[in-house]
Amino acid sequence: MPQLHCYVPADVADAIRQRARARGFSVSQYLAKLAEQDVGRGWPPGYFDDVVGAWQGDLVRPPQGEYDRRAVL
Repeated sequence: MPQLHCYVPADVADAIRQRARARGFSVSQYLAKLAEQDVGRGWPPGYFDDVVGAWQGDLVRPPQGEYDRRAVL
């Protein structure tokens, strides 16, 4: 598995250590989970069924009214 190295300020490193410890992870495991969440690995399970396929009924766009009148610059 590849390793990544980065530098963070001391206060950020302390916060990372505390959060990792609170969740029962090593710092490496905690950072790997954060990176995985941010980068992602495709669509979440059930995404197309729960979100895209969940629409029921007709899509109707109500009247939008008139454009705002603005002062000329």
